Amino acid sequence: MHIFDEQKFRQTGPDGATAGQDRVLAALRAIVGADHASAELDALRRYSCSTAARATTPLAVVAPATQAEVVAVVRLGAELGLPLYPLSTGRNWGYGDACAVGEAQLIVDLGRMNRIVTVDAELGYAVIEPGVTQQQLSDYLQAEKLDWWIDCTGAGPDTSFMGNILERGFGHSPYGNRLQHVSGMRVVLASGAVLDTGFGHYPGARATHLFPYGVGPFIDGMFTQSNFGIVTRIGIWLVPAAACVNHFLCTVSDHVDIAAVVDALRPLRMNGTLRSIVHIGNDLRVISGGRVFPRSLAPDQSCLPPAVRGAMREAAAVGAWTVSGALYGSAAQVAAARAAIKKALRGTRAQTAFLSERKLRWGAVFARVLGSSRAGQRLRAQLGLGEALFAMNRGKPNGRFLAGAYWRRRAALPAGFPLRADPAQDNCGMLWISPVLPMRGADVLELHALVEPLFAAHGFDLFVTFSMINERALGAVLTIAYDKEDADEVIRAKKCYQAVFDSVMNAGYIPYRVGNQSMAQLDPHGDVYWETVARIKKALDPAGIIAPGRYEPGRT
Repeated sequence: MHIFDEQKFRQTGPDGATAGQDRVLAALRAIVGADHASAELDALRRYSCSTAARATTPLAVVAPATQAEVVAVVRLGAELGLPLYPLSTGRNWGYGDACAVGEAQLIVDLGRMNRIVTVDAELGYAVIEPGVTQQQLSDYLQAEKLDWWIDCTGAGPDTSFMGNILERGFGHSPYGNRLQHVSGMRVVLASGAVLDTGFGHYPGARATHLFPYGVGPFIDGMFTQSNFGIVTRIGIWLVPAAACVNHFLCTVSDHVDIAAVVDALRPLRMNGTLRSIVHIGNDLRVISGGRVFPRSLAPDQSCLPPAVRGAMREAAAVGAWTVSGALYGSAAQVAAARAAIKKALRGTRAQTAFLSERKLRWGAVFARVLGSSRAGQRLRAQLGLGEALFAMNRGKPNGRFLAGAYWRRRAALPAGFPLRADPAQDNCGMLWISPVLPMRGADVLELHALVEPLFAAHGFDLFVTFSMINERALGAVLTIAYDKEDADEVIRAKKCYQAVFDSVMNAGYIPYRVGNQSMAQLDPHGDVYWETVARIKKALDPAGIIAPGRYEPGRT
């Protein structure tokens, strides 16, 4: 085992280079080509920017284009003791973006591996590489006129399927619990060996991408939120195109009234009436989807004054909470689901509306008639939200919901937004904490009551979404939006993050994923689970070269 000497790599002589650096880069370029390995500052800038105010500086970056090149890079890493940090497209917003967990790791950017290997139009699955984006696969299905959709997240069209799935992210559609709709992975291990999971290791297996478990121990989950290997191929199931799609939106004016809505909708999620992921966002979550912080109305403040917040809520036509979800199926199935939702919410204070594409078209006509009147502005705000949600629920990614990342950015939304939006490169400040809680209204109120005073104490508004990620649990996303150009605000944001993280952990609302800054804090009690994870890591990667520190508590 060799230990890589970063000091020798970085130390420069009179000519600005070192023999050690030259040797490593020469070896990498021999694998991937001269244009795809670099230690130049300009090349590394993207991998040292983070919305989370915890940027790390990589040693270098290498961009393999094939599995064979990944194997060669891994074997070189093993030979030199070189720490490798793989990423798909590096758009892990709010959790680390394209930054490695630790300093001086070699970024292995898999974005060039962007082949759609196969799409089975009969059984509805795709086999893809790490660099395949939401937009790419959506465009492919549309161009081929296939009756299948993708599940979308709100992270933007340029995000990787694989990156999100390996972080156990979730989307919007009936297949929104994404990891449950994966079958068959290909993984490069630290030894350079290539592992196929499920039935994939049997030559000629016919159900590799249809039945995820294979035969024997089911190990696919080991390669999510871990540093056990580099996943280079994955099979994902596509969403059957529905004959009819409706969207429902319900709002409550008073904060406490959301509890009854959660409890009323839970049975419908359990019995399959609500098949999509249902999202419950507070007023700021919805408002920030269309604009940035109004600095002229709240100068030198990082929180909205109550009167300004109330006026913005009124202009956006939203209440304290907005619940949104999609209904899929035949016209009769969707009609039955609408009736069931109306009946379930009858005893609550929710105001519910159902949207169809026909209603959106008529709404656009009325908006033109109303012009720039207050009613016209409110209607256009509602239509913008409805159109974005409809696109996403029909498998067309939309970057509109990335606007929230720009809430405290002084330069506001970039020109052409959301086209090619990149919050990390655009110097946005955003920290996410994502606790999971039981799907009970009482838990929603309890978690909110726990964290809201912490946000207020540090001078931040609380942005929050609760998502029905399965039939029994809610995944919360708590956002600290801050101004990265204000040094004091950056410090307060970090302190707020830590206070909220500690509080939800202590209260038993454990995050389902964490940012790079929190991975070392996941094992405060030294439990058997993390001891077992460490033993698996030692067995698969004894030199510890793959993503050191990634979901690896106790390692700095």
